[in-house]
Amino acid sequence: MRSAEDDRPRPLSTCWLYWIAVPTGDQAGVMASLGLARPVPVTFAEAQAVIDEDGHGEAEDNPDGLARVYVSPEIEGWTLVIGPWCDPCSTDRSDEVLRLCADLSTRYGAAQAYYFGAQGDGSAWLIAEHGVVVRRYCETGEIDDGLFTLGQPLAQEQAERQRMGLPPTWSESERNDEAEEEWKWRAFDMAPEIATALGISPLALTASMRVNGVGVLAETPDPTR
Repeated sequence: MRSAEDDRPRPLSTCWLYWIAVPTGDQAGVMASLGLARPVPVTFAEAQAVIDEDGHGEAEDNPDGLARVYVSPEIEGWTLVIGPWCDPCSTDRSDEVLRLCADLSTRYGAAQAYYFGAQGDGSAWLIAEHGVVVRRYCETGEIDDGLFTLGQPLAQEQAERQRMGLPPTWSESERNDEAEEEWKWRAFDMAPEIATALGISPLALTASMRVNGVGVLAETPDPTR
C-alpha cells in the first residue's frame, strides 16, 4: 500500500451504494460504536474495488456484502463507513442501522445513512441528531417504501418540492397520488445531493480534500453471516 501522504481521495461508487457518514475524525471510536473488528489498511483505489465487488455481491466469501465495510480516514472532518451493511431501508438491516445512527449521533452530534442506486434504483436517507432520528425517507420503487418514513421532510426536500411547484410537506397517504409521481422520480436521485448538502458524499470525493489517517476494511458483527 502507498503511504497515507500519497493516497488521495477519489470518488467511491458502485451501482448500489450504501454508507454511513459521521462528522468526526475518530475512526477508532466510530468502529468501536459499530462493533467493527480486525481492520486492514487499504488505499482509496483498493477500497473502490472492494466497494464495487461487495455492492454487486461478487465476493465468494461475502456474497451478500454484509461481512465487511470500508471505513475511511478522516476526510474534511468526516468518517465514512461504506457497504451493504449500512443500508437504511433494508427490511433486514433498517432497524439496526437506525439504532446505530442514533447511538453515533449521541456521541458525535450527528450521523447519517444513505442508499443510492446509480442505475435508477432509487435513494434513501436517514438523519440522526443528538440521539434522535429526525428523518428517514425511501424512494426505491418498492411497495413498502412508505413504511420507512419517519420525521418531517428535510429543508432540502421541501426546497426541491417548492421548486417543482409541489407543497413543501405531504403525508404518506398521498404517496400514490398522481400529483406525487413527479416527486417520486425526482427523489430517486437525491441521496447524493442531500449527503453533500448535509456533510459529505462518497460520490463527490476529490484529491484536493483534506485527509488524516488511513482507510481500512473491517469485519462487521452482523449475526446473519
